[in-house]
Amino acid sequence: MFVSCPGHELTHIHLRWNFDVAPGIRLLGDHWERSYGDLEWRGIVPERVMPWYFLTWDGAVCHGYGVKTGAASLSFWQVDAEGVSLWLNVANGGEGVQLGTRRLHAATIVSRAGKQGEDVIESARAFCRVMCEKPRLPDGPLYGSNDWYYAYGKNSAELTLRDADLMAELSSGLSVRPFTVVDDGWRDLSRFPDMRAVSEGIRERKVRPGIWIRPLIAPENTRGELLLPGARFGAQKGRASDLAYDPTVPDALELIAAKAREVVEFGFELVKHDYSTYDLLGRWGSEMGPSPTGQGWHLHDRSRTNAEVISDLYVALRKAVGEKTLLLGCNTVGHLGAGIFESQRTGDDTSGQHWERTRKMGVNTLAFRLAQDKTFFSLDPDCVGITPDIPWEQNRQWMDVIARSGAALFVSPDAAATGAEQKKAIGEAFAITAKGGDGIRPADWFQTTSPGRWIGAGGEVRYRWSGADGADPFAT
Repeated sequence: MFVSCPGHELTHIHLRWNFDVAPGIRLLGDHWERSYGDLEWRGIVPERVMPWYFLTWDGAVCHGYGVKTGAASLSFWQVDAEGVSLWLNVANGGEGVQLGTRRLHAATIVSRAGKQGEDVIESARAFCRVMCEKPRLPDGPLYGSNDWYYAYGKNSAELTLRDADLMAELSSGLSVRPFTVVDDGWRDLSRFPDMRAVSEGIRERKVRPGIWIRPLIAPENTRGELLLPGARFGAQKGRASDLAYDPTVPDALELIAAKAREVVEFGFELVKHDYSTYDLLGRWGSEMGPSPTGQGWHLHDRSRTNAEVISDLYVALRKAVGEKTLLLGCNTVGHLGAGIFESQRTGDDTSGQHWERTRKMGVNTLAFRLAQDKTFFSLDPDCVGITPDIPWEQNRQWMDVIARSGAALFVSPDAAATGAEQKKAIGEAFAITAKGGDGIRPADWFQTTSPGRWIGAGGEVRYRWSGADGADPFAT
């Protein structure tokens, strides 16, 4: 799909196919960035926004319809009884893009017809391969520790090396080495006086060092011409994250890239970059609906679409870290990061404090985005927060299904909740992950948003996610 619009500003293109849609069909869409516990097979909901692609299921065959990864537009689909719509958002910020004489390749529309008797997950995986012809994958399964869900920013060099010792112990004998990821909080010099020494200490334990960054956030004294306008948040002003770099300004993009280069120079082998969608567009994926950002603002360079700006940002981060460092995107757009990142956080945060967040966000994204694993990137459904606040039986099951799925498995092990039983289970889960899992997939995903019946190489496994009290209606 090519677009020209000389002399005018363009925000959207609406394509429509009019025909009678089969009654009783079930539909599964995707999300703009992370999912929020809300992915599900549903009947026809005409106003439902399905970013990037959708799958159909008529009880016998699963078909796929979408746009190829790396599109220059933010695209979503709608299905009603009388046809199908595709909306291509080519805006710049919340206003029209100024293409001038440029001819924009906005998107490549693709489809795949399913086959009789084909497993639905396999149909979805095959369609993901159509959308993404060249995924960028890590050199082996991803697993290890991340301190966020027990430390919540109160981490330290000592805790990091304790985590690395534990990872070394629990991965003994495995040829694929684990990571220890230092999450937010490491810029506090009182707790992390020497990051190069931290990465070296992790590596000395035969564990791979990883680190978290927020690349777009800018310090208080940043010159205004390098920043995004606060207007992208609409009526919500005065947030710290108003101070974010505009990646269309070359000097600002260089400062963004410098953050990534810095941690690679410290010796870190995995860079988890976070918040860029929110910092750029001013909305979480759960708030976007048909509009990824608010109206009434634009980027400094108005000649490129938001999708192009996001893709250029991702390419700049890849160039900054080099070819050997792994990139893990969080709050990033998977359809634009595919082929650039080795791994993607596909769901909103799990928790080390409230099990309901893990059940809602983690189980849902693992089940309903599992087809993207190894076809777009290595899927990261987020961590197992092993703390005194989370019932071990629930965490044990969550860790088991991640390991069997073959997705990335990261644990946040609070020393107060990680005893002999937990260590044994973590070690077993790591061994399964290091072998690539056992191909487990959801069996009851047509009936629930939190699938509890899964089928793998060893047969069916039943997980009980809600416990004796059921789901918490007050949890966020």
